[in-house]
Amino acid sequence: MEQTGHGNARDLKICRTAEEAVARIRELYEGAAERIRERHRRFVAGDHEPDGVLDACYPYVGIEVGHSELNVAPRTTYGALRNAGVHGTTVTRPDIFADYYREQLGLLIEHHGVPVLVGVSDEPMPLPFVVEEATADLTAEQVRQMERIFHLPNLGRIGDAIANGTHRTPPGHPLPLSLFPALRVDLALQRLHHYTGTDPRHFQGFVLFTNYQRYVDDFIAYGHEQVVDSAVYTAFVEPGDVVEDGDPETPAGGVPPAQQPPMPAYHLKRADGLGVTLINIGTGPSNAKTITDHLAVLRPHCWIMVGHCGGLRRSQQLGDYVLAHAYIREDHVLDQDLPLWVPVPPIAEIQVALQQAVVAVTGLTGSDIKTRLRTGTVASTDNRNWEFRYEELYERFSQSRAIAVDMESATIAANGFRLRVPYGTLLCVSDKPMHGELKLRSMANAFYHTRINQHLTIGLETLRVLEEAGIDALHSRKLRSFDEPAFR
Repeated sequence: MEQTGHGNARDLKICRTAEEAVARIRELYEGAAERIRERHRRFVAGDHEPDGVLDACYPYVGIEVGHSELNVAPRTTYGALRNAGVHGTTVTRPDIFADYYREQLGLLIEHHGVPVLVGVSDEPMPLPFVVEEATADLTAEQVRQMERIFHLPNLGRIGDAIANGTHRTPPGHPLPLSLFPALRVDLALQRLHHYTGTDPRHFQGFVLFTNYQRYVDDFIAYGHEQVVDSAVYTAFVEPGDVVEDGDPETPAGGVPPAQQPPMPAYHLKRADGLGVTLINIGTGPSNAKTITDHLAVLRPHCWIMVGHCGGLRRSQQLGDYVLAHAYIREDHVLDQDLPLWVPVPPIAEIQVALQQAVVAVTGLTGSDIKTRLRTGTVASTDNRNWEFRYEELYERFSQSRAIAVDMESATIAANGFRLRVPYGTLLCVSDKPMHGELKLRSMANAFYHTRINQHLTIGLETLRVLEEAGIDALHSRKLRSFDEPAFR
């Protein structure tokens, strides 16, 4: 096979199986990482003399497909190429992504009947992405000395042009094989650890977002109970990588943080990675965008918002549920990445699972379902005090037919659409500010007491229904464009 069009990738080796390809990715990545670690050990020991450009670059994966090998009917919405030619991407962290790479490359080999090529890219691996503590507590002079020897992250080379559909492939370079090149992935992994207080290796395939601590408290109790009583879950992980494996003879590992991270994450783990991660994203669309931007590189099977909202209809009562099937994007944080004219469609499989879970958990039937579970449009705003613009927004909400308002749901759904992660929203009405029922402390406490555990249970039941139905069914064609990278 002629090895052209792969840019400056070198040492390309033909791999006829996914297992062979993953083994070479691991060999190349660990070899480069160890060279960086060894040079850093010498730097710490006082060797600050530059010794040439460090030859430690990310692994590269490519594939060449002709027109005769393109006409396939893939059994999934991903894992097949839409265009003939040379496709490639840089890859990283086989300790986290080995199973993912194995699946994606296996599908490509199966669908097109050609091998993949694995070699070394020309993208240097930055020191902080290999030795995280390397740049901690350094003086400006020490950083300058380090820059003479090591590669540091170059933000000018990191972006979301592929995911946004604005990428243009230079002549002689491969078409994108993945939404996220290695640099983008490594930056996201570091920021995930910072914002959530847990190692990215703990994140699970199903994710719940909430905006209230009391959901977290109930999830912690549930998680500890499950690792003791259930054979399905292997461990429960809290911020600080505090790991509880359910064995009374084994002390919990990790160290609880002195201060909670900005968006703490909790992981109820399964051996197959199909457990549940709950993240308290706090309040506001900025947090929602930040966490989903980075979480997306782990390619979760879905994320679902289970939070609170203001009810906009007189007929709604506190504690009613809202199942979003459309969104008004007044959050603005994604306007530059996903134009407002792009619709954000509901994902049918998640909508059905959410409704089934509400019925199963609440026991509601018949007309009671339509009364207590409203399906409609959710408006997300970036202004927490939107009530101060009452007259203007009353008219806008009326024209839009919105039934609820919050600050995060549209952001989470829009970023799910943009980054090809299935999404859903089930909110609980905690106040009705347009109708005089404000979120006062006494009312809120009564509401929390009766609804939070039920709402969380519905979210967990939804994930169970989705997993039971099969994860392949989740990855809707609505999320895939007609000119799409092959990797999920």
